[in-house]
Amino acid sequence: MTVSYSATVMTLSDKIQFPSFLRTIPSDLFQSIGMAYLVLHFGWIWVGLLSDSSDYGLQGSLKVKEVLSRAGACIAFSESIPAVYSEMKIKYIVETIKKSSANVIVAYATDLDLYPLMEVITQNKVTGKVWVASDGWANSPMFSKLEFLRTLQGTLAFVVRRGDIPAFEDYIYSLNPHSNSDDIFLKIFWELVFGCNLQTIDNVGKNNKNLSKESKACVGDETLQGMKMDFFKLADLRNTYNVYNTIYAVAHALHDMTSCKPGEGPFGNGSCAVMKDFQPWQFLYYLKSVHFRNKNGEDVFFDMYGNPPALYNILNWQAKSETSFQYVDVGQFDSSAADNQKLIVDVPAILWNTAGKAPKSLCSKSCSAGYRKAPQPGQPVCCFICIMCSQGEMSNETDSIECLKCSKYSWPTERQDKCIKKIIEFISYEEPLGITLTTVSIFSAMVTTVILTIFLKYHHTPVVKANNRELSYLLLFSLKLCFLSSLIFMGRPTHVTCMLRQGAFGIIFTLSRSCVLAKTIVVVIAFTASKPNSDLRKYSSSRLPKMLLILCTTIQVIIYISCLIISPPFQDENTTSITGRIIIECNQGSPVAFWCMLSYMGLLAIVSLAVAFLSRKLPDSFNEAKFITFSMMVFVSVWMSFIPAYMSTQGKYMVVVEIFAIVSSGVGLLLCIFIPKCYIILLRPEMNTRDYLMGKGTFKNEKD
Repeated sequence: MTVSYSATVMTLSDKIQFPSFLRTIPSDLFQSIGMAYLVLHFGWIWVGLLSDSSDYGLQGSLKVKEVLSRAGACIAFSESIPAVYSEMKIKYIVETIKKSSANVIVAYATDLDLYPLMEVITQNKVTGKVWVASDGWANSPMFSKLEFLRTLQGTLAFVVRRGDIPAFEDYIYSLNPHSNSDDIFLKIFWELVFGCNLQTIDNVGKNNKNLSKESKACVGDETLQGMKMDFFKLADLRNTYNVYNTIYAVAHALHDMTSCKPGEGPFGNGSCAVMKDFQPWQFLYYLKSVHFRNKNGEDVFFDMYGNPPALYNILNWQAKSETSFQYVDVGQFDSSAADNQKLIVDVPAILWNTAGKAPKSLCSKSCSAGYRKAPQPGQPVCCFICIMCSQGEMSNETDSIECLKCSKYSWPTERQDKCIKKIIEFISYEEPLGITLTTVSIFSAMVTTVILTIFLKYHHTPVVKANNRELSYLLLFSLKLCFLSSLIFMGRPTHVTCMLRQGAFGIIFTLSRSCVLAKTIVVVIAFTASKPNSDLRKYSSSRLPKMLLILCTTIQVIIYISCLIISPPFQDENTTSITGRIIIECNQGSPVAFWCMLSYMGLLAIVSLAVAFLSRKLPDSFNEAKFITFSMMVFVSVWMSFIPAYMSTQGKYMVVVEIFAIVSSGVGLLLCIFIPKCYIILLRPEMNTRDYLMGKGTFKNEKD
């Protein structure tokens, strides 16, 4: 059975191999975890690792590596210092450190093993690194020399916590070989410290090889108080404090064992240990169960692995002079504290080996918001490149592993660091383009109303009567409705307006085209039927235009109703066509049905154009064929241009193209068919006579 105050190797916690081993110094397991916590606290994720070749160094560094890797940090290099000095191996390690971009090196080693390597590192002037030291060399005086100052300035070191031992200082200063004549070690120590020879002591002191023959005799008034030696730093007791806790743990165990009452004991039938002849396993039971608070207010106990609570101080190496370091306490690690309280560091108190601030130790620069990390093949995860988030994605934190897709109704900013609401787009009555289109449509409808009024007022004149004035009235009325139907395309679309748009547009336009076709056919029949024995005479009645209008319009109505039944138009929120915008538009439902409506109107226009073109050489009297030809050419040109323009635009501009086609084709009919007649009615009344229309050339000659 052993209670150790200095053995820290992790293997000793294995209760299968060492069932009776206890200690009052923490296991290296906790030191390794604490060192990893310290590295991660400063954001150092690209770290070099050194260890000696003993179990202490190998097991400790392996645990540091495990904790760092689990937290996402990477090991830039991991090297072990050979137990037997090897110049080749030392040079290789030094070159590895020099070439590495890691600015932080964790060294888990003892001072004796590390010293040869550190000498070569210093000779190669390797500076600017932050060393994280284990307790094996945390405050070793071996490195408190001038040549190490520049290299090791700013080192952060882990050491077991210190503690006060009550009355220990008075006891040390009271020691004297004259009053402790049986303590031979005190005699040797005394002669070494004061450089004198104790004459009154037996031959042990006189024969000490460390004393010369010329040594002076001790006068007897020497005192240890005031001696400036590291040995007398009694306010910085660490291992001694562990000895103190060990002794008290044994004492408490013995006290508990002696306090046992028969029948209430922990052993069989409530028995107690026999103090004069107790077994080691009985004492081990009490020792494992010890739990007391010492005079410093610390709890002393052993966990299931025989380890005490782990508490470490963190020291910062700061140059005290040109030849030595001072070790400043800048933090602590407590394994029993809450996760966010385990490590406490006073960062402002740290003096770094760099430009006054904590250095960074990264394999790759951090990726800012709007980018994501992309690992490189064959490289550690800490070595990456930054790739901007894809379209429609964003990242709002640094070093993001992946980008997040914005919702359907949002879009990333230009920097792609957050999502913002998309702009809702449709043709509004308030915007300049909407105001312009609305004004043009209403103005065109008003002009059509004025023309219709003129025709109604002068309905008895030959110009109005020519070529069926009822068709002219109906055509003007349908054109007015065409202009007004374009207003349905304005404003925010709804399911109702989407169904009305194409229906009103298709049926009304078909009605106007049918009127034009009927007027054209009336002209052809009127002149052809006047010929002797013409077969078209029987079609010259007024019923033909009406039947033609009903037939042509009914076909379009059937097409439109079929569209509503098969796949009706509906309001749609288009979030993909234009970046960063939501287009409120009408989805046509079935594109085939929509293009069937347009194709049918185009067919009527082409037939009207063909008939008008073929009848252009008929006599001028009553002949509108030339005007209809021009109007149909305008109509066909507009809608032929509409198709590629409509297909190549996106968003609200598709609606603009459609409104423009509706208005411009309607204006074309007004200009080509009705404006010349209004000109005659209002400005040339002498031409608005039956005689002129029946013989235009003769009338001109007589006038001349």
